[in-house]
Amino acid sequence: MTGPFTPTEMMTVAASRALKSDDVCFVGIGMPSAACNLARLTHAPGITLIYESGTIATKPAVLPLSIGDGELCDTALTTVSVPEMFRYWLQGGRMTVGFLGGAQIDRYANLNTTVVGPYDKPKVRLPGGGGAPEIAIACGEIFIIMTHGKRGFVEKLDFVTSLGHGEGGDHRARLGVKTKGPTRLITDLCVFEPDPQTKEMTVVSIHPGVTRDEIDRNTGWKVNYAADAATTPAPSAEELAVLRELHARTKRAHGDQG
Repeated sequence: MTGPFTPTEMMTVAASRALKSDDVCFVGIGMPSAACNLARLTHAPGITLIYESGTIATKPAVLPLSIGDGELCDTALTTVSVPEMFRYWLQGGRMTVGFLGGAQIDRYANLNTTVVGPYDKPKVRLPGGGGAPEIAIACGEIFIIMTHGKRGFVEKLDFVTSLGHGEGGDHRARLGVKTKGPTRLITDLCVFEPDPQTKEMTVVSIHPGVTRDEIDRNTGWKVNYAADAATTPAPSAEELAVLRELHARTKRAHGDQG
């Protein structure tokens, strides 16, 4: 039995479970970083974590504030230049998994991190793509972690920053992209995987205490559910303890005692 847990903790734990010890993972900052480091500290100790600043096989004791955080370089096996990271390591097909987040996502797991609203007069200008567009097409497969809500889960993206499954079906292949693309989308409500034929993201697992109505109300498209959609296993006591201590260490390191 485990004690109470938050939706964010459930999401992070569910995302970490998708990773294996033999993965070579290109890690995004924020929630992807928390999930990847939780995996490293629990069931996947052999995982190789790589950040786009060039740090290879890094083992941070606390979560980095950005890709330029010294913690990543201090704990890395080695650090290479950014051009080498992208041209040799990423585009050379050496990453099994890319772990991304986004501001908006559509039913085919295309991501927007550029603008909300018209490009020339946006309501919100977002941080931009960074390395995400390259990660989305060069890694063997992509895992996405995002908080679930209608503002982010939209019928149509305002801007396509990173390719998911495009227009669905074999669109990636028709564009000449040979990698799998998004194979898992983890939210604080459920887990999606792409339909084998249409590539539309389909709910395969619903988190404890969450209803289908809640998922439907927070999604901007009509949600499809797998016939065998199950309940996501709750976080174990170990997973919660390790995740909470990781966040506590991070707060202390960054001067936040709250």
